[in-house]
Amino acid sequence: MTSFDDLDFSPAAPTAAQLINQTSGAFEWYTPGPIVEAARAAMGSIDLDPASSAAANERVKAKSFFTEADDGLSIMWWGNVWLNHPFGRVQNPLWIRKVVEGWDGKYYDQLCCITYACTSEAWFQPLLKQVQCYLCPRTNYYLPNGKIKKGVTKGSVVTYFGPNQDQFQEAFKSLGTIKW
Repeated sequence: MTSFDDLDFSPAAPTAAQLINQTSGAFEWYTPGPIVEAARAAMGSIDLDPASSAAANERVKAKSFFTEADDGLSIMWWGNVWLNHPFGRVQNPLWIRKVVEGWDGKYYDQLCCITYACTSEAWFQPLLKQVQCYLCPRTNYYLPNGKIKKGVTKGSVVTYFGPNQDQFQEAFKSLGTIKW
């Protein structure tokens, strides 16, 4: 069995299509309310959003949040965590490594993170060991101006780390397909 440390997280040279799908250069993509509310229902609360902004937290309503200036990768996480990290071929492995290393009650109690469903990518492999909701239809994220960004080219998935898998399934079952 391959361990997390054995995975090669160095990004391969991307094709033009992969660049569009993974590294647009824009990081302010806000999660639609029903997904955030399902995460809140699954975990009971959202204590921390470690990759956020004041505008994003208007939707998430986390008790605490870290901005880009705070650098959520360098700060310990706690409680029930919601994570919509900056998607990108460099960022994905960094954030998911932090998620996985913090699990088992080390740094947080529960976590829901939303990512693109990049099932063949090395950074995504550790997420496959957890219960997930493959969202359907494709998730169109909100832009800072409040408009919805339509035409997303990849599906999204919410992955849950925590002891309340039944609660996660109940909260997310209307939003997509649950994988145990």
